[in-house]
Amino acid sequence: MKMIVMVMMMMMMSEGSMIDQTCKQTPDFNLCVSLLNSDPRGSSADISGLALILIDKIKVLATKTLNEINGLYKKRPELKQALDQCSRRYKTILNADVPEAIEAISKGVPKFGEDGVIDAGVEASVCEEGFQGKSPLTSLTKSMQNISSVTRAVVRMLL
Repeated sequence: MKMIVMVMMMMMMSEGSMIDQTCKQTPDFNLCVSLLNSDPRGSSADISGLALILIDKIKVLATKTLNEINGLYKKRPELKQALDQCSRRYKTILNADVPEAIEAISKGVPKFGEDGVIDAGVEASVCEEGFQGKSPLTSLTKSMQNISSVTRAVVRMLL
């Protein structure tokens, strides 16, 4: 019985250390660990699996941001032009960048996955710039940029 407990503890340590080892190679260790530990798949994932989890986080945040944009149309009609641009940008993240990244990682072609992840961060930045310093989305934009940056670092480990 003690042997089983020891083996299980060693497995848990090695699983946790996979996340830690991976996240140490990203620009934001704490964000990376937090994102990966919040998903039950993280504890048993290899690097490709960790990358896919992070891409899912990009998708969740893009969906949340798009919902926020849709709500702002009613609250801030004066921002319609910038919101229209952001809506297009975040739809691109959801309909092109995320699927491209998932497919590329799943098929073992991480370079194309990296392209999709990079583009998600760029799309968020362009959205933010459209408000000319008065964005109601700054916090979500920064989150997207940070998650994209962490995800890119993990995807690069697969190159």
